[in-house]
Amino acid sequence: MNTRPAIDESTGPVSLTVGFNQDSSCFAVGLDTGFCVFNSDPCELKVSRDFNAGIGATEMLGKANYIALVGGGKNPKFPTHKLIIWDDAKQVAAVTLEFRSQVLQARLSRSQILVALLNSVSLYAFSSPPKKVSSFETADNPSGLCCLGSSIIAFPGRTPGQVQMVEISTGNVSIIPAHGSPLKAMTLSPNGQLLATASETGTLIRLFSTLNCARISEFRRGVDPAAIFSLAISPSNALLAVTSDKATLHIFDLPHANSTSTSRNNSSIHVIPSSRSSSPYSALDRPVSSSSSSDATNNKQKWGILGKLPLLPRLFSDAYSFASAPIAIDDDPYSSLSLNGMAKPSVPIPGIPGGKARKGIVGWLDDSTIVVVGAGRDGRWEKFVIGNGEAGRWVGRQGWKRYLGG
Repeated sequence: MNTRPAIDESTGPVSLTVGFNQDSSCFAVGLDTGFCVFNSDPCELKVSRDFNAGIGATEMLGKANYIALVGGGKNPKFPTHKLIIWDDAKQVAAVTLEFRSQVLQARLSRSQILVALLNSVSLYAFSSPPKKVSSFETADNPSGLCCLGSSIIAFPGRTPGQVQMVEISTGNVSIIPAHGSPLKAMTLSPNGQLLATASETGTLIRLFSTLNCARISEFRRGVDPAAIFSLAISPSNALLAVTSDKATLHIFDLPHANSTSTSRNNSSIHVIPSSRSSSPYSALDRPVSSSSSSDATNNKQKWGILGKLPLLPRLFSDAYSFASAPIAIDDDPYSSLSLNGMAKPSVPIPGIPGGKARKGIVGWLDDSTIVVVGAGRDGRWEKFVIGNGEAGRWVGRQGWKRYLGG
């Protein structure tokens, strides 16, 4: 008979979600007891608010005093179908938006609020009170994927694997058939001209121009399927960082967006057609060739002469990352040990998109410095740097910290 006492898991707060502000200079953490805000580098606590209740989603507005909050965890601070714009200077809810279903994610700018639900997204003018501008139906979007740029918004389409992109000023809609399976991650570049997407398969990342919706390039993360945690494009729009449940950070070179036409279709809806082919794979699943010199260099380094042979599988000629490094994704806040010492299966976290604490969220501090943060009982901050050596460019971890202490 095993008489060992059960492990007490009640000590200390648990981070449920984490996310950077627009320039990655800070990150906000939703806790099962409230929320806090940290500087990205050095990793230092700036703000801590104890609600004695959970926050399941956060979104900062730069370094302003406004932060979007959604209740979450076993004891949510706010109903999960309400979005709260919290004024931290006054420590009150400045704006409350109520919906018919759970709020999964929100994006903020100084003029807009974008809210993602399971099957729709809504755009509001950031005013008092907020004015609803438009609403769009989507396929099931359990992760609350949505992007808010200065002139466009992007989110999943009505068909799994598609992206809807909307010009804010005109309402023009473009439909991009990005993948053959549902979307898992997406991000806009800082200049708003590039859109990177990944599907639930997690082997390929595709890059599109937001100026004309053309597919610019495609990158292979790996051969085995993986859950993509985060996509982020560097401040110069030249590099792409990708993290996944393979516990790896990959860095890719990006071709220039201005290599494609800069004109937009003037029609209200623009659909990017897929080409017909006798290949057994659909056009959405079939890898595309990249014309960038960096891609050719990566292929040469990855497979050598094999990348040039015409009859081998396409994975030998795909564009791979030029550098990679391991990241920490070790724990889950709602997993525990049983009395026999074996790990229990983790249970979904109430009020959290996907039911799991966010891991491997990427923020670029500059074109050679990356911060990766993750939620969980053992929430971690990691700093990586990109350098040059005799064997070429590399990425390595420069430091790490448990941002909740311990």
